[in-house]
Amino acid sequence: MSEPQLTPADNELIARRIREELARRRISRQYLADAAKLSLSTLEKALSGQRPFTLASVVRLEEALNIGLRASGAAPQGSRNGEVAPETLGSYARPAVRWLLGDYLTLRPSFSTPDAYYAYCTSIAWDDDKSHLVFRESERRDAAYTQSGDVSVPHQSGYIYLVTNKLGQYRLIILSRPAISGEMFGLLTTLQSGKGAQLMPVSTPLVLAPLSHFGKGFAFGKVLPGNAAYDACRDLMARVTGEPFALLGPPA
Repeated sequence: MSEPQLTPADNELIARRIREELARRRISRQYLADAAKLSLSTLEKALSGQRPFTLASVVRLEEALNIGLRASGAAPQGSRNGEVAPETLGSYARPAVRWLLGDYLTLRPSFSTPDAYYAYCTSIAWDDDKSHLVFRESERRDAAYTQSGDVSVPHQSGYIYLVTNKLGQYRLIILSRPAISGEMFGLLTTLQSGKGAQLMPVSTPLVLAPLSHFGKGFAFGKVLPGNAAYDACRDLMARVTGEPFALLGPPA
């Protein structure tokens, strides 16, 4: 008995959905072909219309992407559509990362004022459309530099990654799992504004602490010596390299 054939309309719909997922998840055709256990040539010919999809290949692609590709939009049996992050972000399940959801006071040393800290808010939430955690900053006094992006939680390293990718320009935060009181400690790697149009790569200690620990009305922006919250901020920052949760290499 021959395998059921997909109609030309089905093939066009499936190809379009796959191309959209490749762009949205920022994964390559080779990565998807490997995940679906197909040859890259087979995938590319199907996407270009040179060869129709087979039902078997569609099932494999649905399982690799964890979405339904056919007209019904149904996810493959046994999958948890919308409940599992893509493999590129760690394949974590939604219930397993609920402890990360919330608003965090974000602290780092000030780049411009010695002995001061810079404070703003970072919110972590589950994005239903993207099917993974995302983060967004707010309460930044330098609002033009507000960041947002994806949250990766791979099982292998045990660390949490907050990744911004804007037109190929990356900013990366690497954080420890939360301490018993909810704080996460790590490093921020970004570009620091210099003179004129100059930008300089820089890494600095960073802390995310549950915002609820600081009460309402926390004054975001620069935290200077003498500020009511200064000692608490200093003690949190000291833990990054003091315990240590992260190491900064010696000067070149």
